[in-house]
Amino acid sequence: MSVNSPDAPRTVEVVLVKSGRTKIRYPAELLADDGIRVTVRAPWAGEGVRDFGFVRFEPGDVFTEYYWRDRWYAVKEVRDAEGVRKGWYCDITRPATLSGGELVVEDLDLDLWRSADGTDVLRLDEDEFAASGLATTDPRAATAAQNALDTLELLAREGDFEALLG
Repeated sequence: MSVNSPDAPRTVEVVLVKSGRTKIRYPAELLADDGIRVTVRAPWAGEGVRDFGFVRFEPGDVFTEYYWRDRWYAVKEVRDAEGVRKGWYCDITRPATLSGGELVVEDLDLDLWRSADGTDVLRLDEDEFAASGLATTDPRAATAAQNALDTLELLAREGDFEALLG
């Protein structure tokens, strides 16, 4: 299959921005873009193993990532090298933009973890969010971020979470 073949996977560069600086940048396969939601797949882009205590991200893990142009979050389904789902890591972000082969997302510090079996739903980094000063510098964004976290937590706890990604 040639690079110009319509069947060739399209690659985009995911750019995660935090506090005005690029936090991480990595290539991902573009799976779908319906104009509102962009779906990509990428291997774990971090260095080595990242152990959060409730989950370990490690080489071989595969992330299917869902970004919205009209929502204040991104949802990342995490599977191990054998394809077993570990869970979903959700970043609270400004709505994503896709332009010129770059999918740019601004991380707003808040995160949510939902285990594969749904028994663990954890709100993360609320202290970082409070320390960021966003509530003072951009109150509208801070409110949108907190509402997004509340929405995701409700979906994760009530079982409608997977329907969000269908």
